[in-house]
Amino acid sequence: MPDTVPTTALRLHSFRALHPGPRLIVTGAVHGNETCGSKAIQRVAAELDSGVLQLLRGSLTLVPVTNPLAYERGQRMGDRNLNRNLYPNAMPQDYEDHIANVLCPLLAAHDVLLDLHSFHSPGEPFVMLGPQDNTGELEPFAHAAQEEALALRLGPRRIVEGWLQTYAEGVKVRLARTQGADRAQLLSTDPRYGVGTTEYMRSQGGYGVTLECGQHDDPQAPEVGWRAIRHTLALLQMVDAPAPTPTAEPQMLRLTQVIDKHHAEDRFTQPWSSYDPVTKGQTIGVRHDGTPVQADADGFIVFPNPGALAGNEWFYFAQRSSRLAPV
Repeated sequence: MPDTVPTTALRLHSFRALHPGPRLIVTGAVHGNETCGSKAIQRVAAELDSGVLQLLRGSLTLVPVTNPLAYERGQRMGDRNLNRNLYPNAMPQDYEDHIANVLCPLLAAHDVLLDLHSFHSPGEPFVMLGPQDNTGELEPFAHAAQEEALALRLGPRRIVEGWLQTYAEGVKVRLARTQGADRAQLLSTDPRYGVGTTEYMRSQGGYGVTLECGQHDDPQAPEVGWRAIRHTLALLQMVDAPAPTPTAEPQMLRLTQVIDKHHAEDRFTQPWSSYDPVTKGQTIGVRHDGTPVQADADGFIVFPNPGALAGNEWFYFAQRSSRLAPV
């Protein structure tokens, strides 16, 4: 990727095959300090430009830097988190609102989304999967089978579900303690706060997954992202390539809780990594007043962020799920 990108526009790589097929969009750097997806996307764009890879069916849109301001600054967000509360806004108030007004129609014009991310602490790559088919109010969905097939063929063995339901519960807790704050913090108390790229994609009739390619600076993370793009194109039969083999023994987990940081001096008891196992009653962190934060059950720490701002997500908790288990 170039060192600088324009912050007043989104740069897209758009390819249209001469034969009909799925409409796929791949996004990187939704968070500006997560650059592995940007590198993977640029690699695929170069392969298509050179003819090493040929798009035979459908259309492909590649967005290497989805949040240019955050990318330019080398930080997670510009004014706020783009991957939360993602909706078109008739009266945009911050940079991410303006991005959303371009990104949301772009997502809605596609059938499938692959969103490439990375994470703060050490850990292996994993896939974030949406809900099972349902007609509920929170996240109605009808493409679970297609989404599961995609998740199983991206490469990582670990697959995680339960994002939006966990956020809905987290919002209830956050609302109970939030007082006057700036807009970025107040958005976290909006019931739609958990809606990001994949959730918006599902709301528009498509489907998509988030691939967490590894730690931010892991030199293998761009390779994980590149392989996932190639596997997606092969699965959707958009290129001439063998169908990717599904993961034989996936580790299926479900997010059950999001824990916020309440005070700048809240601290972890040790340098946790994503998916470190914990047992019921084990102390994970300590509040600034000395109150321990303990695991409610046996499970796993997800996305621990010791540098989280007060009022924002500190870590998540996950437990094993029977979804995708052999019948």
